[in-house]
Amino acid sequence: MAGNSRRRGAVRKPGTKKGPTVGSGGVRRRGLEGRGATPPAHMRPGHPAAKRAAKAAKAAKGRAAKKTDDTEIVLGRNPVLECLRAGVPATALYVALGTEADERLTESVRIAADSGISILEVARHDLDRMSAHGLHQGIALQVPPYRYAHPDDLLAAANEAAEPALLVALDNISDPRNLGAIVRSVAAFAGHGVLIPQRRSASVTAVAWRTSAGAAARVPVARATNLNRALKNWADAGLQIVGLDADGDTTLDELDGTGPLVVVVGSEGKGLSRLVRENCDAIVSIPMAGPMESLNASVAAGVVLAEIARQRRG
Repeated sequence: MAGNSRRRGAVRKPGTKKGPTVGSGGVRRRGLEGRGATPPAHMRPGHPAAKRAAKAAKAAKGRAAKKTDDTEIVLGRNPVLECLRAGVPATALYVALGTEADERLTESVRIAADSGISILEVARHDLDRMSAHGLHQGIALQVPPYRYAHPDDLLAAANEAAEPALLVALDNISDPRNLGAIVRSVAAFAGHGVLIPQRRSASVTAVAWRTSAGAAARVPVARATNLNRALKNWADAGLQIVGLDADGDTTLDELDGTGPLVVVVGSEGKGLSRLVRENCDAIVSIPMAGPMESLNASVAAGVVLAEIARQRRG
């Protein structure tokens, strides 16, 4: 009956919100305190601006983690093996864990071990991040940036050689395979170095290393901020500047290659640029016996260098 506290349900269960409680634990005091200024949108968890800021920070962190010294990664079993056979100065060979070995991978590991190149076993997803489409075949080679010489040092080394200076300058050569093939020809025909412009030109990448068949380790390559200025300096030092172009005013048969010489090779499509042509003492063309109008840039350079080497042997 009413007022009987002994009946079931008459006593309030502990922990219920209704009715008085013993103390509030400071909840009401903290609730009355101010929370300060509203944080900016990019600092509010869950806000679209905060999500965009987090995404930008993650992308910036990823860019910072990437190599900034032009270090190159060669991917695939054939390219890696060709680079190692050519003596490319690699710093590390990456092999994915669990990769099925074949003759190419086995030979790559053996050459790397004999050359003192670090061999690192990594997770496959690490190699996936190195490649755009994951086409690494379980192996990758890290190649450091090439150390270019200065044009003045190239000239000084050529002048100290026993033979008259023989240098090759490249104008508008954008294919690294052409660069590598020209470096190989320079090495084969006793040239002293190659000069390339810093911009709008192929650089000494792993592809150029591989095409040069290791000649890039013996022939110095210099890079000039201004190709025309470098050619003028070489001309003032007593070198004859000879441009190579299909529309030359003289033929290779008429060229005297026994003196100090700079052979300037233009691109197959555009040829020599206007300013470079104006800085040349002569424009030489290769006489063609067949219906072809021109040769590949690297082939043309090899023909001219072979003729100069023949004249100097005589």
